[in-house]
Amino acid sequence: MAILTDLIAHLKGCDQPVKEVLTAAYWTAVLSRGCGLASTFRDEGHPHPRGVKDVGCLTRKSALELAAYALSDYPLEVSIGMAAINSLNEVDETKYIKKNASAILLEKGEGRDVAIVGHFPFIPELRKKARNLWVFEMRPQEGDFSPEKAREILPRRDIVGLTGTAFITHTLDDLLRWAAGKFILLIGPTTPLTPFLFEYGIQVLSGTAVMDKDEAFRCISQGATFREVRGVRRVTMMKE
Repeated sequence: MAILTDLIAHLKGCDQPVKEVLTAAYWTAVLSRGCGLASTFRDEGHPHPRGVKDVGCLTRKSALELAAYALSDYPLEVSIGMAAINSLNEVDETKYIKKNASAILLEKGEGRDVAIVGHFPFIPELRKKARNLWVFEMRPQEGDFSPEKAREILPRRDIVGLTGTAFITHTLDDLLRWAAGKFILLIGPTTPLTPFLFEYGIQVLSGTAVMDKDEAFRCISQGATFREVRGVRRVTMMKE
């Protein structure tokens, strides 16, 4: 979890009070400096025996105090922690580029060997362009590989796309080590939109910026899936 520890330390100068916390079926949101999002992860089966620490009192904490939840062994706490981290990242329109992650992958991956951790909607189109494509997924679909195979396959590919939820599963450090030296994209709503992550060998960050907090909270609270949330915009940052 070195990258998470470093990221939290990097944010120490911009702490803010937590104003709202929302944990719903698919998204978790935290409002502090801005509105941060993360995928909602939960234990399978029975609820976690401990539950969320200080539940009911999270808005009495600072965003950095909640960010520390990202280091927890409880997935729901980690989701809250990642949303808190993302709530402290500055929304800087000048750093966004017009291409999204799928367009970059289609361009960079054409005729090359590509590996993607996470089954994204653009996979069928990318499969037509890439010379070879390996997809790793916790709940594999037809043609996907289990995440355990990533260790042996990522080091031999040209382009690597990683899901931002690797922060929540605490696997990002390993994935980045196995993909070292490749063209790496970090993709999805959990992805922190901060140039700080470019220091870890990542070339592209593709995440979600909240443009209308009230609309986003309304959709999230009513069980919206990733594609159904309004008031947000998919944005991309690329290492210069």
